[in-house]
Amino acid sequence: MQSEPLLHTEFPTLKLYAKGKVRDIYEVGENLLLVSTDRLSAFDVIMNQGIPYKGMVLTKISEFWFNYTKDIIPNHFITADVDKYPGECKPYTDTLRNRSMLIKKAKVVPIECIVRGYISGSGWKDYKNTGAISGITLPKGLLESEKFTEPIFTPSTKAEIGEHDENISAEEAMQIVDKNTFNAVKEATVKIYKKASDYALKKGIIIADTKFEFGKVNDETILVDEVLTPDSSRFWPLDKYEKGRGQESYDKQFVRDYLLSINFNKQPPPPPLTEDIIKKTSDKYLDIYKKLTGESLI
Repeated sequence: MQSEPLLHTEFPTLKLYAKGKVRDIYEVGENLLLVSTDRLSAFDVIMNQGIPYKGMVLTKISEFWFNYTKDIIPNHFITADVDKYPGECKPYTDTLRNRSMLIKKAKVVPIECIVRGYISGSGWKDYKNTGAISGITLPKGLLESEKFTEPIFTPSTKAEIGEHDENISAEEAMQIVDKNTFNAVKEATVKIYKKASDYALKKGIIIADTKFEFGKVNDETILVDEVLTPDSSRFWPLDKYEKGRGQESYDKQFVRDYLLSINFNKQPPPPPLTEDIIKKTSDKYLDIYKKLTGESLI
């Protein structure tokens, strides 16, 4: 099992399709190979150091949730079993094992679908400034980390690498995607969140908020990218939850808090992460995977 962080992939005989902040995507026949590296981005800046096992956690936890939520909406997941990959992937089996999945190629719906069950992060900041999030006016007097009576759907723009996503209203989102697509992704987002939140609570985890991405295959809307990972969600320990303050977390909020504490200006180049921060972050990723799935990666 690899413990040296994987920062870059190089598969000379495969065609690189796209490179994201964390994932490298290759074209394999009519499908795609999604490879999760150990890169870490915070405030949309990619750190110079990787987090051991992070890519594996992102892959395995997404696989778990894709299977758990496929009754709500189809998704792009085909298999994460490297032995079932096309022959052209075989030379790279050792690198691909546990950190890749074969997926259907989809046309991405160009908005981020964010659902919030609790008020935190940029939502809390917007609420303090305007009393609203994404054009949704909220009750007065909410406390930081307080639970909403019902989860709220707060879409955002999908920024290019190096740019920042911005919260937008439903009306603004419907200028980017058509109304039917907007309604479909909104409904799926809230349903998946509710089902996953109920499951996580039984494991002692609060999913405060998360973001999903959707795509289209032959005009059918499907769930794509990653699902309910520590990169795309806020996970809080239930036994330490207390509204009125920021919460401990099992996600990369830990790194964001560290960067804020050293006054990082949220622009490249990133500052170096300490060995302690790297190890604690890796431990948090491994811990949330074990708590949610009951399985251990190492």
